[in-house]
Amino acid sequence: MASEKSFSLLSLVVLVLVVYSLIIINQCSVAAIISKSPEAEALLKWKGSLFQSQALNSWSLNVSPCNWTGITCNGAKEKVVEINLPSCGLQGTLDQLSFSSFPNLVHLDLANNALDGTIPTTIGALSRLTYLDLSNNQLSGTLPLSLANLTLISVLNISDNKLTGEIYARLFSNWSRISYIRLQNNQLIGKLPSEIGLLTNLTYLELSYNKINGSIPPSLGNLSKLANLSLFGNEIYGRIPPQIWNLTNLCCLDLGQNNLTGSIPSTIGRLSNLVLLHLLDNLISGKIPVEMGNLMNLHQLDLSDNNLSGPIPSSLGNATGLIFLCLYENQISGSIPSFIGNLTRLKRLRLGSNNLSGSLPQICQGGSLRIFSVRSNRLIGHIPASFRNCTALERFRLDNNQLSGNISESLGVYPNLIYIDLSFNRFYGELSPNWGDCINLTLVKITNNNIGGRIPHQIGHLSRLELLHFSSNHLEGEIPKELGGLPLLYDLRLDDNKLSGLLPQELGELSNLRLLDLSMNDISGPIPQEIGNCIKLRELRLNKNGLNGSIPFQVGNLENLGSILDLSQNLLTGRIPAQLEKLRKLELLNLSHNMLSGSIPSSFKEMVSLTSIDMSYNDLEGPLPDGKAFQQAPMDAFVKNKNLCGRVQGLQACNSSLMSPVDGAKGHKVVIIIVLPVVAVLLTLLVSIGIWFIHRWKSRNIENKDHKSRSHNITSIWNYDGKIIYEDIIEATENFDNKHCIGEGGYGKVYKAVLPEDQVVAVKKLHPLEDGEQVDQRTFMNEIRVLAEIRHHNIVKLYGFCSHVQCSFLVYQYMERGSLAGILKNEERAMELDWIKRTKVVKGVAYALSYMHHDCNPPIVHRDLSCNNILLDMDFEACVSDFGIARLLKLDSSNWSTLAGTYGYIAPEFAYTMKVTEKCDVYSFGVVSLEVIMGKHPGELISSLSTSMAKDILLKDILDQRLPPLTDRELKEVTSTVMLALACLRSDPQTRPTMYHVSQELSAMRVPSVEPLHTCTLLQLMDLKM
Repeated sequence: MASEKSFSLLSLVVLVLVVYSLIIINQCSVAAIISKSPEAEALLKWKGSLFQSQALNSWSLNVSPCNWTGITCNGAKEKVVEINLPSCGLQGTLDQLSFSSFPNLVHLDLANNALDGTIPTTIGALSRLTYLDLSNNQLSGTLPLSLANLTLISVLNISDNKLTGEIYARLFSNWSRISYIRLQNNQLIGKLPSEIGLLTNLTYLELSYNKINGSIPPSLGNLSKLANLSLFGNEIYGRIPPQIWNLTNLCCLDLGQNNLTGSIPSTIGRLSNLVLLHLLDNLISGKIPVEMGNLMNLHQLDLSDNNLSGPIPSSLGNATGLIFLCLYENQISGSIPSFIGNLTRLKRLRLGSNNLSGSLPQICQGGSLRIFSVRSNRLIGHIPASFRNCTALERFRLDNNQLSGNISESLGVYPNLIYIDLSFNRFYGELSPNWGDCINLTLVKITNNNIGGRIPHQIGHLSRLELLHFSSNHLEGEIPKELGGLPLLYDLRLDDNKLSGLLPQELGELSNLRLLDLSMNDISGPIPQEIGNCIKLRELRLNKNGLNGSIPFQVGNLENLGSILDLSQNLLTGRIPAQLEKLRKLELLNLSHNMLSGSIPSSFKEMVSLTSIDMSYNDLEGPLPDGKAFQQAPMDAFVKNKNLCGRVQGLQACNSSLMSPVDGAKGHKVVIIIVLPVVAVLLTLLVSIGIWFIHRWKSRNIENKDHKSRSHNITSIWNYDGKIIYEDIIEATENFDNKHCIGEGGYGKVYKAVLPEDQVVAVKKLHPLEDGEQVDQRTFMNEIRVLAEIRHHNIVKLYGFCSHVQCSFLVYQYMERGSLAGILKNEERAMELDWIKRTKVVKGVAYALSYMHHDCNPPIVHRDLSCNNILLDMDFEACVSDFGIARLLKLDSSNWSTLAGTYGYIAPEFAYTMKVTEKCDVYSFGVVSLEVIMGKHPGELISSLSTSMAKDILLKDILDQRLPPLTDRELKEVTSTVMLALACLRSDPQTRPTMYHVSQELSAMRVPSVEPLHTCTLLQLMDLKM
């Protein structure tokens, strides 16, 4: 019995061992199968090449790839048919992904990652692929021709990348099944191939925001199934082919921001399914056809910024579902049709900058309107009563019309309102306290009207307010102290009113204020010293008031004052505070028509940016400062003073004292008795010191020669504060590790270094020569010599240098916003650089070059001016940098030199004369100025200026389209800037203006008399005399 039990137990053990062995063998077999799968191996190899792949943690040989994240197989065969990895944070390239290992793949989605590099040509091996989405990555290079092998492809989306090159015709030859193509937001060039007409199953074509040129191929008319066609933001020209109007299935047609010409034909009425029609920002002319009324399904119609004329057809009222209606920047005439009042779903209505007349109809009866603009027309009458309840309004612009009525009765409370401009009309009445309930207001402009009464203190509750303009009205009473509680306010203009009382000291709490204009009022009392706390101020105008007392010395704290400080025509007394010499960026200073006494501080010579001063009609006496602005000012700037003297024509020379004859004689004797012994002692001391220094110099020279014979490892450190040392730089940059590199130029790399005490500097490490010798010492010492003598707020500051056998570097002021080129190339940063900031940048560069050419002796030519070496600080103040190839211009030398500079910025005559003159910089400045206005390098434009094409190039067409339309003020500044830029680009160097003349013109900002923006050509600006 016992033996039977033993046998049974032994059998059970054997059975367990057999089952366990089978399980192990099966698992090993599965692992072997997985490990041998070419798909798994290919995926793991690609995973290993990625820099970031946490989302792929499940990818392991211990698990079948069919169970991996993002992988789908085709059932029992366990072949990979789908790879779905959108928004997984993947970083790396596609180079290591073996597409040939996936013969069954039908779906590939890698959208919204950080993949870079090119699209491999091996992608053509995916012969069964029907869906490909690589959108929103950083892929570059061209579209590989091998994509034509994807004969089953239905959906192709490679939008929002960095693709370049042409769209090859061959790509369309095999895509007979494709229905969906998205390639927008790349940098594709060339013409759109006519072969695109072969894609007869296409329903969606999106090619916006590229650089496609040529005309629209008529073959697009073959795509009868097309529902969406978008070519927005390219460089397409010519007429819209009539075949387009046969695409009756179109729901969305977007051809905006191109160079299309011709008119809108009546056949547009065939597109009855259209929901969206955008033809904005082209050169389309003629009238809006009546047949547009057939488009009854329209939700969005944008024909703005063209040359359309005639009335708004009443048939548009058939499109009762309209949400957006934009017709601004045309030449449309007649009245605003009453049917617009029936468009109850309308959210955006923009009819500005036309020739519309008559009164406003009852608009916003549905209460949905958010954006309303009829600016710059010829409208009359009152604001319709329907606007009182239009509470959804966000932007409201009626400026530059002839509208009238009581403003306090016409407007209601708008809790969503952000922007309102009622300027240049005939409104009257008083400002309502209800303005304080418009809590989202950021910009308020109600200038040049007949508004009276007081400024309601409730405006001080608008915590988001950034700009407040009430200029040129009849406002009275005191300035509310509550305005000091607006933390974001940067622009406050209350000039040309009847405001009285004291200046509230609370204005000193406006820490973001850039512009303050309270001129031409009846304000009295002293200038509050708290005004010195507004350290970001760029312009301060308090002229034509009744201010008294002395100028507070705290005004000298306003070191960012740039354009103007005007305290003229007041009742100010006392001496001019010497602290004003800290205003090194100030361009215009006007203290005239006051009762100031004493002398003009001699330290004002340090105000290097001054271009215009006026000290007339005061009680000033004594010598003028040595500064250029004072010595070159006209006599009118000093008339009616007590006893000023200087080298200005009309003033007496400062060659004698103001003593009486008797006192003068006694004074001279005392001076002789005291001065002669002192001079003798000083001479003796100087001779002794000189002998000692010569001895020391000889000794050190001998030591240095001996040291050089032993070693070339010489370190030389020079700086202003003595804190920057070689070891600090090496430590801060981790021995110039690339992770600290912020840029590279022709002479070296630039690194960001955070030194002890958190001082941030830029360190330019110069490249060694190719043969292994030290860096070019001539270039190195040249840059030091030039920069060491320059003191100008628009030129980058040099803090120190090091000359070492291992590395040589320069230590510069760190500019937070980097290069101008970098900003213009970045969509978001370029939009932050608005029109006013851009013209300010151009001015800053002009001032820097004017200083180099006309205030340095001998003059300095930069020779490599480009957007790459113009740097911006946090306040968008421009500084010229990189003098690596600059040289001192000896007036008696020939200045022949080897070619230097950046391609695209070099003056044409330099290529064949090889002669350096200031006019080379002037030409480069012209290129930079146009690049700032256009947002891109103006190479093609410059080449066409000398041809007959110039007469057809409109100013509006070269403006950076990323920015909003120009305001009147911006238009004046941009027009002047372009006019000066064109003058600087003249082919004959002798006819180009000097940089001094350019800087003066930019400061004065004289507005040329030209045609309206719609018709103003570059040829007209070229013909104008400055």
